[in-house]
Amino acid sequence: MSELEIAGRVVELVRRLGGPDAQAEAVVTRADLALTRFANSSIHQNVAESGVGVRLRLHVAGRTATGSGSVVTAEGLRALVERTLAAARLCPPDPAWPGLAPSGPTPAAPTVDEATADADPDERAERVRAFVAAAGGLETAGYCRTAHRSSAFANSAGHTAQGRAVEAAMDGIARTGGADGVARLCADRLADLDGAELGARAAARARAAVDPVELPPGRYEVVLEPAAVADLLQNLAWYGFNGKRHAERQSFVAPGTAQFDPAVTLVDDPLAGSGLPFDVEGTPRRALTLVEAGTTRAVAHDRRTAAEEGVASTGHASPGAAAWGPMARNLRLRPAARAGAGGGPAAATSADAGADGATGPAGAATDGATVGGVPAGVVDADTAALVGRMRRGLLVSDLWYTRVLDPRSLVLTGLTRNGVWLVEDGVVTRAVRDLRFTESYPRALGPGAVLGLGRRAVRQPDRVDGVWWEAPPLRLASWNFTGGASG
Repeated sequence: MSELEIAGRVVELVRRLGGPDAQAEAVVTRADLALTRFANSSIHQNVAESGVGVRLRLHVAGRTATGSGSVVTAEGLRALVERTLAAARLCPPDPAWPGLAPSGPTPAAPTVDEATADADPDERAERVRAFVAAAGGLETAGYCRTAHRSSAFANSAGHTAQGRAVEAAMDGIARTGGADGVARLCADRLADLDGAELGARAAARARAAVDPVELPPGRYEVVLEPAAVADLLQNLAWYGFNGKRHAERQSFVAPGTAQFDPAVTLVDDPLAGSGLPFDVEGTPRRALTLVEAGTTRAVAHDRRTAAEEGVASTGHASPGAAAWGPMARNLRLRPAARAGAGGGPAAATSADAGADGATGPAGAATDGATVGGVPAGVVDADTAALVGRMRRGLLVSDLWYTRVLDPRSLVLTGLTRNGVWLVEDGVVTRAVRDLRFTESYPRALGPGAVLGLGRRAVRQPDRVDGVWWEAPPLRLASWNFTGGASG
């Protein structure tokens, strides 16, 4: 049976076993996931998983329950429905049940790259080989992965939807003398992952990060590279633009208010990549502008949080959303050239910044361009232009181990990693030891705080396929560093 036939079979079983008043929705997904992992500059693991998953949510006699299974035989589907119905009888009443998504059209799914869907281990291994070779003898580690999902939805209201999605991602580090350099990329096609380019970039960063100096804590102007900006986007999505947290007044978000710098436009855009065109409730997924030229416009909703707010679902339902809330999972910080006419002086400045150097296919500086004494390849021309406008500050490659201290104001603490450099009079002068920071992400992006945006966004992978964060490098007026990595 196809995914849509299986989903329809489950819904019909609920009607037969649960009665005509039982409401049900089923999502069936065939997933082909593969991962090639390397360490000590050698592949040590190649794993692949292929299977079918069925997720059922039903509402009967005023109670709601969810079940899942992976056995798609007639007996397996019947067992799934029976145990979910049994669970519903034990659940408390659900007066806030929002009902099922009505029947309606679903946006056309983006084109899927068949070569990525059918990628074999040799193709991933070739990119690992190129990464390792380009590192020039430095110790390397990381992964290359591919994912292909084919999914279908059906519910008791007669609504159906189906689509496919693929993804390829590579994340690797190079190490020398205790210093690490990183390169990451997420793409819709495996062919767009250039292992040699990523390996060379990681190695150049590692070599430039040796012999770091220690700086005192304090507020510094910063240029955050896309890997670091991805952490900002992830936490803004999880804790800020989350419809459940907003309804519970646990979010800083205030729609209609100019909470960000005019240079900031944030769009959750699941169909910008090869994503599924519907969520687990069957609601169509479309681009959602969360922040437009600095003004907050919306939060992400599923059907439950939307009903509570008296609005429509934005297509952000996902497994676990009842507990964690609906979250943007494909958030883009629009580059300067695309920030919109509402962008202020910072947007104009950053648009100029991208013109300072030519870029190759992946944005690497060309013609031997450098920033100060740092070898070519450490930063791209986009980042170099922003760095060149700093009087004194820090260039930050990556953030990690970030933890929320105050969800209401979204204050986080965390560490830098994979390269930090001191910038003086527009020149990178020294590598810097990793620093701990404590910062409110909305404040750091607030009015007047964004001094520049790059013109080229780079998509960064998440731990989960289908989730990604896309941003250009970002120049901020102030970032609060509170100590060294040890405390």
